[in-house]
Amino acid sequence: MRFFSRLPVPALPFEADPHAVPNFRTAPLLLPVVGLIVGLPGALALWCAAAAGLPALMAAGIALAVTALATGGFHEDGLADSFDGLGGGRSVERRLEIMRDSRIGSFGGTALILGLLLRASGLAGLLQGLGPWGAALAMVAAAILSRTLAQLPMAVLPPARVDGAAATAWPGPGVFAAGVMLAAATAGLLCHVAGAGIAAPAAGALAGLGLAGLMTFWAWRTVGGHTGDIAGACQQLAEIGFYAGMLALLGKGPG
Repeated sequence: MRFFSRLPVPALPFEADPHAVPNFRTAPLLLPVVGLIVGLPGALALWCAAAAGLPALMAAGIALAVTALATGGFHEDGLADSFDGLGGGRSVERRLEIMRDSRIGSFGGTALILGLLLRASGLAGLLQGLGPWGAALAMVAAAILSRTLAQLPMAVLPPARVDGAAATAWPGPGVFAAGVMLAAATAGLLCHVAGAGIAAPAAGALAGLGLAGLMTFWAWRTVGGHTGDIAGACQQLAEIGFYAGMLALLGKGPG
């Protein structure tokens, strides 16, 4: 929770170092819990804004703003850095250097803007299709599944660098698959309670996995491995894919 969010988490008695990098080898099994907790503030904001009568797109924007406050824009930063580096560099070394630069370029800025637009319009569509309560549950489901799918590049690729937090992140395909199954089951249950049935969240999960897979493939082709930024980009794309897959089967869209 400390690594993936800005939410206050007190030090626990068994922790030797409360601020140490988490053990990514087992993280996928706990990420559904993290996604559930991190997704709740934005989902509550979405429900409140929609219940207050605000337009669907405005309610979705408020929900994303609350989520960004809860996470510190953690994954959004990864999306921007990944597109800047992978899209702008001419060599592996230069791409990794750009990804570490805190400044944002045209590739990253465009990806960030389009990512927020696609997520907001997806939530707006779910508000119109499922209502405030259903859309709030679907938003939590997206938070759970996308944060687990973000581990895909770490499960199938070697680290692109020898240093950094991602260099020790090797959950392994088996642990990753178990985490995805747990996350998918939880997300599916939430969407079923929301009135979306089973087919729509299944399509969303497949679409999210597909976009995370494309990002992973791009990372393999351009830098030969994974970084924390690439994992963050996978989370953002998986969330977009989840909303798109859900809406495609629900047959609902904003506006």
